[in-house]
Amino acid sequence: MNLSQPFQGIFPPMITPLNPDFSLDVAHTEHVIEHLIEGGVHGIFILGTTGESASLSSDVKSDLIRLTCKKVNGRVQVLVGITDCSFVQSLDLAAIAQESGATALVAAPPFYINIGQEELINYYQKLADAVELPLFLYDMPSHTKINIAVETAVTLSAHPNIIGIKDSSGNPENFKALCQAFKGKPDFKIFVGPEEILADTLQMGGHGGVTGGANLFPKLYVSLYEAFHNKDLDRVRTLQETILYLSENLYQNGTYKSSYLKGLKASMSFEGLCDGSLALPLYPYSEAEQAVLHVKYLLVKKRVEAILEQVKVNG
Repeated sequence: MNLSQPFQGIFPPMITPLNPDFSLDVAHTEHVIEHLIEGGVHGIFILGTTGESASLSSDVKSDLIRLTCKKVNGRVQVLVGITDCSFVQSLDLAAIAQESGATALVAAPPFYINIGQEELINYYQKLADAVELPLFLYDMPSHTKINIAVETAVTLSAHPNIIGIKDSSGNPENFKALCQAFKGKPDFKIFVGPEEILADTLQMGGHGGVTGGANLFPKLYVSLYEAFHNKDLDRVRTLQETILYLSENLYQNGTYKSSYLKGLKASMSFEGLCDGSLALPLYPYSEAEQAVLHVKYLLVKKRVEAILEQVKVNG
């Protein structure tokens, strides 16, 4: 892993492997970390939406930060989510991350109190003043009820400790506007969340993806990123189509609003990467639902492996 070009590439938003009692599953966490690094990822993002951060106890959060940083041991960059409705709780997480050797912090807006852009700017400025590690903004309006406006991101980028943004709005036009606004500021990094538009956002000028499916098949997403930078657009197209196939088959089962997380963790359990436990209020698919998903998963796995072998053979 070359750390000379930081904050570019594929940074999976790592799941949080849990025991049935909602404590941290240490063995599976270590397994997932090695799986990601062996897959060639450029960094790991913990305590994000995919990591169920809003549903975890403070003990699990602190245990996960310490364990991840220790296990990674500087091999890739570690980004730590510190999103919380409590400013003080965010600072506590930031301190643990800094002490543990994390690389940077990520914070979405507080998600309960109604605020506007002026208050959001003040919040992030105060947060960036108070933490030692560099800070990424995290735009997740579907979960926080407020978006980080492009103009707000530009204002906040003037703070020396605010170095980028993760855009999980799912709106390609918003991402395009961010890229245009920061065209003259290459040091301000712009990452996409939804993997369904990964290739499009790289074309727009994005710096990489915080893509959930990379928990399962990290090489698939890393291969797309590498193909893009090698200007192999045919290969990019093939890999993006495979990612869309994965999304359609693993993330959209049943009528649950939580089908993405249910599908991802269940699929990872099929590979022995976790036991499939979810933190309340979520709960896993039933045995019957998992049986249906497993059939789809095997088809996805077969396609991913075939595509990756094709990429390998064709160099």
